[in-house]
Amino acid sequence: MNGNPPEVFARLVAAQNAHDIEALVACFAADYLSEQPTHPDRAFRGNAQVRKNWSSIFAGVPDFHAELLDAAVEGETAWGEFEWRGRRRDGSALHSRGVIIGKTRDGKLVAARLYMSDVDEAGRGIDAAVEGMAGKR
Repeated sequence: MNGNPPEVFARLVAAQNAHDIEALVACFAADYLSEQPTHPDRAFRGNAQVRKNWSSIFAGVPDFHAELLDAAVEGETAWGEFEWRGRRRDGSALHSRGVIIGKTRDGKLVAARLYMSDVDEAGRGIDAAVEGMAGKR
């Protein structure tokens, strides 16, 4: 990654990699708003849900590892490109990449829009993807 990451993202990744739920929850305001625009039913408010979500992830993916690939900050908005990896307890791989756009206040995330998705390691290629998008299946 080039340059310095937004401070809140650096703390978030450090907490994720340490599996430190207290440090992780401390990155979020009590009234934090989470949105996933490609999955609108996953929206929630409050850092209690952050605690619940990440406690489950740490329990289910004991070797969870996060990496901040690149980031930018402008005022109270931070953009980060993330990669998440690990192996679930059932032996299956977790591998996600995406972008998180966060709004910060007093060093905490008050809102974020997550565009994280599973990596499709063995996809069908760009032609098939475009055909599927265009309706030419």
